[in-house]
This record gives sequence, C-alpha cells and structure tokens, in this order.
Amino acid sequence: MRWVTRRNLHIDRTASAWLIRRFIDPDAEFAFVAPDADPATLDGRTFDMRGAAYGHADGQCTFQVMVGHHGLAGDPALVELGRIILDADVPPSRSRRPEAAGIDALLRGFQLTVPDDDEKLCLTAPLYDALYAYCGAKVRAKPRSPQTPRPRLSYRRRVDAHLAEES
Repeated sequence: MRWVTRRNLHIDRTASAWLIRRFIDPDAEFAFVAPDADPATLDGRTFDMRGAAYGHADGQCTFQVMVGHHGLAGDPALVELGRIILDADVPPSRSRRPEAAGIDALLRGFQLTVPDDDEKLCLTAPLYDALYAYCGAKVRAKPRSPQTPRPRLSYRRRVDAHLAEES
C-alpha cells in the first residue's frame, strides 16, 4: 500500500512510518508531498498532515492514534514509545520524559543532514528498533514499591554474615 505524508520528515512522521512498516504494512511504500497538499487529491493513505486519515487527535500524536486504530495498544512497549514520541513531537505543558529531548535532537540532526526522506527512514529505523527494545525493557522492569522498605541490617550483622560465607 502507498502511504503519503509531508516531506522533510521529523519525529512523528519517521516514528509513524517505522510503525507502519514494522507492525501494520511491511511492504509499505511512502510518498512525500508539499505541506499544503490536499489529502483528498492524493493516491494513498495519508498521515500526519492536515485532513489526513491519521493525524493528531484528542491530545495524541499520529503515532499514538495509529497504535490505537490498528489494535496495537496491548503492547505496553509501543504505548510507552508513543508517550516518548508525543513528548518529543509536541511541546508539552508538563515535564517531558527524559528520552524525548534526545529523540528530538537526533531527528533535528537528521533533518539538517539528510535531505532525502527515503534515506531518512532507512537511517531512523534502527533508532526506533532500539527505542522500542528500550521501552520493552523499561515497562518490564518492576519499580520498587515506596511502601516496601529496604531491609536494614546492622553493620555488625553484615560483617558477621560476610565472614561466615568465607569460612
């Protein structure tokens, strides 16, 4: 299938293209058009542009909208990745996730150094693969409950335990 978005890709468009190829349409072909192109006149599924089939809605970025629309919200790593993409793509009214600033800086660098959007997709795909793996590890890690205090052993008991192990 042909997918169409605005040229000069940035965060949400590169992330959405990665999502499309990785989870929705592995054989996807992409076309990049002028920002003022009328989606009604374009041949293909449109995303992240005015009047597109997929775009920002209800406080979500295009990536998050696509995750929900295609039944992928059961993957907690994709949901977390979507939160990071939103924070990187849209200036938040609250604090950003720490990963968002790094993604923003990297994609701004790609915008400045890689004029070809197809090449940009090739170069950013491993970045999103790695970020997806990171998000998977992040959501699987069990945070310590603040109600569960760390067991405390006196210094003397720790030394005795250590010496007993050596004997």
